Amino acid sequence: MLKIIILGAGSRGGVYARYATENGAQIAGVAEPNRERREAFCKKYDVPKDRQFDTWQEALAGDKYADAVVNSTLDRVHYASTMAALDKGYHVLLEKPMSPVEAECRAMVEKAEEKKLILMVCHVLRYAPFFEKLKEVIDSKQLGEIVNFQLTENVIYWHFAHSFVRGNFRNEEVSSPWILAKSCHDLDLLVYLIGKECKKVTSIGNLMHFKPENAPQGAPKFCLDGCPQEKTCPHFAPTLYLKQIREVSWPTTMISTDTSLSARYEALKSGPYGRCVYQCDNDVVDHQSAIFEFEGGTTATFNMIGFSSENTRTLRVFGTKGDLRGHLEKGELEITDFLTGEKELIKIDYTTLISSHGGGDSRLTKDFLDAVAGSTSNQKTSARVSLESHLMAFAAERSRKEDRTIVL
Repeated sequence: MLKIIILGAGSRGGVYARYATENGAQIAGVAEPNRERREAFCKKYDVPKDRQFDTWQEALAGDKYADAVVNSTLDRVHYASTMAALDKGYHVLLEKPMSPVEAECRAMVEKAEEKKLILMVCHVLRYAPFFEKLKEVIDSKQLGEIVNFQLTENVIYWHFAHSFVRGNFRNEEVSSPWILAKSCHDLDLLVYLIGKECKKVTSIGNLMHFKPENAPQGAPKFCLDGCPQEKTCPHFAPTLYLKQIREVSWPTTMISTDTSLSARYEALKSGPYGRCVYQCDNDVVDHQSAIFEFEGGTTATFNMIGFSSENTRTLRVFGTKGDLRGHLEKGELEITDFLTGEKELIKIDYTTLISSHGGGDSRLTKDFLDAVAGSTSNQKTSARVSLESHLMAFAAERSRKEDRTIVL
């Protein structure tokens, strides 16, 4: 039985713990600074008393007592904790992004290769059947040579407000640029699907809406302090976090370990998720576009937007023999053949999926465990592979901030 240490028992740590144990692994230790969250996690997974820690430093101190580490700490903690785990001889499954610092990303890859240890980044969408099928279509040359790939990440309005205005990923100083924190998934998909090396990047974007000057007249700092616009503001915190009564799910579970209605109400009074979205300390962009040029002349355009009515990815692929449109949440790929004009609709069967990210969470976790156990036959990614999407994100941010094209 493989033994796993979880660093960070929040939302993502809980996801990987669940699928690790369902695949036969044992949670041998956990580090989580939130006492209530840590206790609930340890009770659920029967973590030994002497392996329950406040900090990742404590969890990794002393002799090695597990096979691998799942690192789901905050972005700015990834580097130090991953390097320490690798130095101890642990294989590591690392939540994306690897790090908001380019040199740290490179150093982690080099350390893992030097130690001959598995370091996988949680680019779970590679494992989603939707994108596996899309990869199959592209590689078959049914579309001919790929000329242009258009990918849009539609982030539903309440998710953006929760995670990138009020939440952990709101500010570059404590997290990462949005294109890295959220969309290194998408840049990794471009690398995976196009199968070529990126050569140039141009990007624009800004924080346009969630700023103090756009606050409704009379809006208080906290929504519960009597906002006169509560009936007209789509981001009024109680509407999002108090409407669930018994079946409480994400993102509501993030605002308070105690998910009772009274505890959530108290959390909104003065906690980060109760703040007016126009009066937070956020600085990440709320929309961004990037153009990537790959070897051979293939181009890709990527748009991410925090003002969508749906939470999905949509795409168009233009080839020399046909084109394709896709919608992730609908599980649809529609191919048009230029020669015959015929259309082919491919439907992905979502009834068999057992996890989020289009089924990718559970499948990536199993792949990591298999790799740790010595079987790498199904491994779709590695830290070295994931590094390329991070370099594209860093280049896109330099392009956006410096108003110029970046050559990779």
